[in-house]
Amino acid sequence: MASWSSIILGCSLSLAGFSLAGCAAHASLPFYSAVPDFSLTDQNGVTFDSASRLKGSVWIADFIYTTCPGPCPRMSSQMHQVQTALSGLDGFRLVSFTVDPEHDTPPVLNDYSKIFHAEPGIWFFLTGAQPTLQHLSRDVFMLGDVNGSLEHSTRFVLMDRNSKVRGFYLTEEPDAIPRLIADTKRLLKDKS
Repeated sequence: MASWSSIILGCSLSLAGFSLAGCAAHASLPFYSAVPDFSLTDQNGVTFDSASRLKGSVWIADFIYTTCPGPCPRMSSQMHQVQTALSGLDGFRLVSFTVDPEHDTPPVLNDYSKIFHAEPGIWFFLTGAQPTLQHLSRDVFMLGDVNGSLEHSTRFVLMDRNSKVRGFYLTEEPDAIPRLIADTKRLLKDKS
């Protein structure tokens, strides 16, 4: 039979654990790297200059391709879920980069964007030179290669208003999208 002191100690440790969990939930998001300025082409065939289109915005990125039979439709549905959850808030953008620039031309990306009800001016689908997409995916976002294999990461990446990477979210995890939405809202409240 447990003594009262061990029961009280156990309860105290449990409460301390809850307190620490609460502190961890409010800890600031880590910094991973900075995204350099880049120039690609959006789904409307317009040059997308990140310095002017993303400056001062909290933004979320992923890498997909339009003929993907696997995770891309799920990821794009999840991105739409994020768009819906953040609707009405100012200062956020969504950016989907293709890993198949040979096939995913602006008209193809435009048609794809309509399937997922991408909000114009909020959610951009980008294509461009393979070396630029390779550099962004591999060297900047640390998500793998854009080399024609069509293999790609299923992570979303969160950037702050200064285009610094603040979080990675594996889209297969059940809590990934709610965490991403909550973290994006936290960064939107930070005006720095």
